[in-house]
Amino acid sequence: MPADGQTETRQQVNQWKTLDKDLGRIGRLEEATLFISRPLVAPGLALVFVVLATVGALAVFGLDNSGWIVVAAAAVGAYMALNIGANDVANNMGPAVGAKALTMGGALAIAAVAEVAGAFIAGGDVVGTISGGIVAPEMVAEPHLFVRLMMSALIAAALWINLATALGAPVSTTHSVVGGVVGAGIVAAGFDAVNWPMVGSIAASWVISPVMGGVIAAAILAFIKARITYAEDKIGAARLWVPVLVGIMTGAFATYLITKGLKRVVSVDPLTALLLGCVLGALAWAISRPLVRRASEGAENRKKSLKPLFGLPLVISAALLSFAHGANDVANAVGPLAAVVHTVALGDVATSVELPLWVMAIGALGISVGLVLFGPKLILMVGSEITKLNPMRAFCVALSAAITVIVASWMGLPVSSTHIAVGAIFGVGFYREWHAERRARFLGLKKGKVLAPEERARRKLVRRSHMTTIAAAWVITVPFSAGLAAAIYWLLTLMSR
Repeated sequence: MPADGQTETRQQVNQWKTLDKDLGRIGRLEEATLFISRPLVAPGLALVFVVLATVGALAVFGLDNSGWIVVAAAAVGAYMALNIGANDVANNMGPAVGAKALTMGGALAIAAVAEVAGAFIAGGDVVGTISGGIVAPEMVAEPHLFVRLMMSALIAAALWINLATALGAPVSTTHSVVGGVVGAGIVAAGFDAVNWPMVGSIAASWVISPVMGGVIAAAILAFIKARITYAEDKIGAARLWVPVLVGIMTGAFATYLITKGLKRVVSVDPLTALLLGCVLGALAWAISRPLVRRASEGAENRKKSLKPLFGLPLVISAALLSFAHGANDVANAVGPLAAVVHTVALGDVATSVELPLWVMAIGALGISVGLVLFGPKLILMVGSEITKLNPMRAFCVALSAAITVIVASWMGLPVSSTHIAVGAIFGVGFYREWHAERRARFLGLKKGKVLAPEERARRKLVRRSHMTTIAAAWVITVPFSAGLAAAIYWLLTLMSR
């Protein structure tokens, strides 16, 4: 029989084992709880932002004399800004992240700062209230009808963008707002109130934007391959042409920002903006020449050595795209809100209104918060799931976006920055497919081989399923937002009786 001391020792050991098992179970329970609650953190923080925006509007307007309408509009505007940040900004940062020029954390930080800076430094003081004349103002001259129309359009656009983000489809926030205005406008004032030629031009941009972006991006990539990638002296070719491409990129972005993003700071005509862009582009070319030479010293004569040379220009271009986006697209989030504030405060309907600082803050901060909380999913999809990107290909996408917007604006064509960026990614991918098949066929014929159909199918470098999903989302954006806004307007009308 064991001694009493041995029995006591065994009991102590068993107690410790039992305690360890209990602690292990508690630890696993805590891990499971954290795993389940993790998806709720982002929506919770988003709700906090909406509540803060609502409290801010309440402090400014109160609940007297229709102030509750402004408070409700502020909540919806904050929700809209969060969705724009979750969806639209992915087009700016996705290529840089997909090319591994930026980490996800770095991309989120740069984009958040650039979006806020663009909105506050270069955001417009005056915004259009009916999305560029989509609905005739005289047809909704009654303040209560106008406020209801703006609220319906804002709610419908925000809900659609939220759904599109959940489905992993980058869509145009401008088109979403326009669709909402069209649908609510039809219910409020009839079909004759809608400027249908303007709606038709927007529909045409579904094709114009991605095609232009894709063609220009493919042309830039073809140039890089011909002049640098397949040159015998790759490093020497890079030292010659990379500064030229950096100069073109700088000139394009400078022209773009001067004409589109800096109206609040300075207003210049397109020709002057182009001349200033050329001067800044030449300056960037001169500065980048010694930098590229220094960065390429000791590099091997191989394609892998070329990728780091495009890394820094790609990061800068992504930051500039986010700055321009904050300057231009913040009105999509807060334009209808500013219209509601103006109408409630002054009691009249205006085609354009001043943008109060607190309204601008809701839009700018909401876009950045939405990007940080919900943006990574779409950033990864845009940057790495459509086609494989490296710094050279991603640089082509960024440069194409700037050039396409400038060319389209000079031609008077309505384009979407979202459609341009995504179209440029597809353009790069399809060009790579065509080029790879062409080289394989050439080498096969040279060796007396014929490329089998199965091998040709295996060489597809663009994921077709994403192309179908994105194209479908683009096509239904305006009709879906319009139908949803019409239903919301009808419900708001019933509630007001």
